[in-house]
Amino acid sequence: MIVCLAAPMAAHVRAQDSAHTGQGQAVVTILSKHHTELAPNISQQDLDVKVNGKDSSITGWMPLRGAEDRLELVVLIDSSARNLGRQFDEIKHFVQSLPPNTLLGIGYMEDGRAALAGPLSSDHAQVLENLHLPTGTSSSPYFCLSDLAKNWPSSERKARREVVLVTDGIDPYNRRFDPDDSYVQAATNDSVRAGLVVYSIYWNGRNGADSSASEMSGNGGQSLLIQVSEATGGRSYGMAMGNPVSFQPYLEDVALRLQNQYELSFDAPLDRKPTIEALKLKVNGFAAEVDSPQQVYVHHAGAVAE
Repeated sequence: MIVCLAAPMAAHVRAQDSAHTGQGQAVVTILSKHHTELAPNISQQDLDVKVNGKDSSITGWMPLRGAEDRLELVVLIDSSARNLGRQFDEIKHFVQSLPPNTLLGIGYMEDGRAALAGPLSSDHAQVLENLHLPTGTSSSPYFCLSDLAKNWPSSERKARREVVLVTDGIDPYNRRFDPDDSYVQAATNDSVRAGLVVYSIYWNGRNGADSSASEMSGNGGQSLLIQVSEATGGRSYGMAMGNPVSFQPYLEDVALRLQNQYELSFDAPLDRKPTIEALKLKVNGFAAEVDSPQQVYVHHAGAVAE
């Protein structure tokens, strides 16, 4: 009797363990400390991962480069970002420097949505024809980022999904600086669920009336953008005061980061429904700059992430 029951009981225990185990993925960027040297060769054995403060098992660590790598990138420009003409050549140069197999889109923040001119395309010259000065009215960058995350123009979940935002980060529906802004939190959560890595470049192009009416300083807008970027494993670029003279150093840094990314896969405890958890990644034995998302989406084992 004991022998007959052992196998069913073991299977039941495995089923229980599986029901309480989740999976997650994250895009991690690793650079040398000075950015001028080759990045160190980091292996899976050099990593420690904690999800929600608990040790997690690493199930995969893969460099994202080469002909087989799939990269999808959207440049999303705020409708209030006036006077951008001088930066267009720098945006064009950045786009032209991307690997030829990169699927690219250019969009504008309009009426709370991310309005893309067309589908993602590897014809970068054709995509750049859609680059123009914004003509719409002021919109919440966080509504638009949420819309992009929920309606990403591709169903390929094995591709990297990266976004470059050009915006002042001011939420017109909550003009005071509020680190707990519900719209910022929603945009962050939607981006994490969709697996987006968000880079942001601060640019204040509002007219005088908009600027004087806003209770949020440029620093406040930048602080909110930093929240979103760091949560997703990206970077936020800007100056303490005023607009940058050039986007070139920022876009060059983004391009460098795209060339030095890894896909991290891990197991983590999951009691019930899929959820967003805190991630902490430690690289042992290397003096390297590591950007990993602060938040990750953990879903049931075997299920497809949203």
